[in-house]
Amino acid sequence: MFKLLNVTYDDAIERAILQITELLKAKYVISKRSISLLLLQEDEDIMNMVKEKEKGNYIRIGEIVSKIKTQYDKPLQYVISLMRQQYINSITNSVVTAKTAQSTSVIAEKLSRITMNPITGIPILLLVLYFGLYKFVGDFGAGVIVDFLEEDIFGEYVNPWINGIVDTYVPWVWLQELIARDYGIVTLGIRYAIAIILPIVGTFFLAFSIIEDSGYLPRLAMLVDRVFKKIGLNGRAVIPMTLGFGCDTMATMVSRTLETRRERIIATLLLALAIPCSAQLGVILGLLSDAPAAMLVWMLFLIAIFLLIGFLAAQIMPGNKPTFYMELPPLRLPRLINVITKTYTRMQWYFVEILPLFILASILIWVGNLTGIFGQLINALKPIVNFIGLPDEAAKAFLFGFFRRDYGAAGLYDLQTAGALSQQQLVVAAVTLTLFVPCVAQFSMMLKERGVKIAFAMAAFIFPFAFFAGAIINWLLNLTGFLQ
Repeated sequence: MFKLLNVTYDDAIERAILQITELLKAKYVISKRSISLLLLQEDEDIMNMVKEKEKGNYIRIGEIVSKIKTQYDKPLQYVISLMRQQYINSITNSVVTAKTAQSTSVIAEKLSRITMNPITGIPILLLVLYFGLYKFVGDFGAGVIVDFLEEDIFGEYVNPWINGIVDTYVPWVWLQELIARDYGIVTLGIRYAIAIILPIVGTFFLAFSIIEDSGYLPRLAMLVDRVFKKIGLNGRAVIPMTLGFGCDTMATMVSRTLETRRERIIATLLLALAIPCSAQLGVILGLLSDAPAAMLVWMLFLIAIFLLIGFLAAQIMPGNKPTFYMELPPLRLPRLINVITKTYTRMQWYFVEILPLFILASILIWVGNLTGIFGQLINALKPIVNFIGLPDEAAKAFLFGFFRRDYGAAGLYDLQTAGALSQQQLVVAAVTLTLFVPCVAQFSMMLKERGVKIAFAMAAFIFPFAFFAGAIINWLLNLTGFLQ
């Protein structure tokens, strides 16, 4: 049988809890003590709910909260969390005995400090990004594995076999094009999902699981906290932002863990605009892996966009600057079973989500081809892609991007394989597609988490801004002649 633990705080906070509890007259799903604690910590959602339910009593509650805040030199949220942590430590210390090697703990502590020091932490971060993303995901995942599956398996065996079967046994051209040919379910949708996206997602999640299990992510949060505060966020936002490199849909959902509505909106905007998901990131890394200068331009331009839009959003959005504190778990060597379990679970979840969407996209493209709508949309996009310096063929990749941004990135892969894009055009296309409108799944999550008005406002901003940014980077590259 479980015993309910009631954490006792100091006298001042306990008096405030009692006073607020007596003023709460409405009915709530959770206990009034819990409501009182959340009000003391100025939880935005709870404050709005209590304000609506309690009417006149809410003014008195606000006075109690303001008065108790003056008695502490740190935010109440920090004070209350610290007291909880002390209470938990008192319980664990009475029942847990930890035995660690002194030399190991000393080394781990020194390593922990240098990962959070900007002078040493930034080079370490760059090394993690270089070996974890660029070399492992970009070179190995998007290069070696994708080349093998795309060219050797699908190119040599699967696609010719499927095309031969439908040509022999399917008498209707419309059905042949649904299953095979250029935009068929198997030859396009399943090929993109298995041969291009799956190996990239797999290598990314493997690298991410290793980083996560080592305890490095909380230290990264501490490292970037000062920069993130300039864009209206704090170090805690590194969790959804990092998850966004795996799947922006999942990261948008995780953004609900951020403290204020202001932070959640800014994080959602930046995820939808400037954070490429693992599949999209892997394809782009694979496309640019043979051109380090092009890769550098793409990366620096996106970082600049991320910081600029975040800074402007923080100036426009009302609200207080976020506070940040985090308990650091110990650094350790990643455990193989943890890494394998996390990687497998994430790949399974992602693949179950992505395969039906890729098949659906193939069907929609087939319907568009059959009705002529697809051709009309491509013709409508051609002047826009020409405006940012891309050939007509790129319009098809951007149309793919309406269904999923990683689907569009896979379309760019086909163009690059065919030699249709120069280095400069590849950078412009990669920048524009990275900033492009969020995929259907991510947009659905934005509607759910942020509401219809905010979600559509973000999409309305992102679409023209992506092409505007593409035009800017094309103009800069023409002006400097950097990649010519």
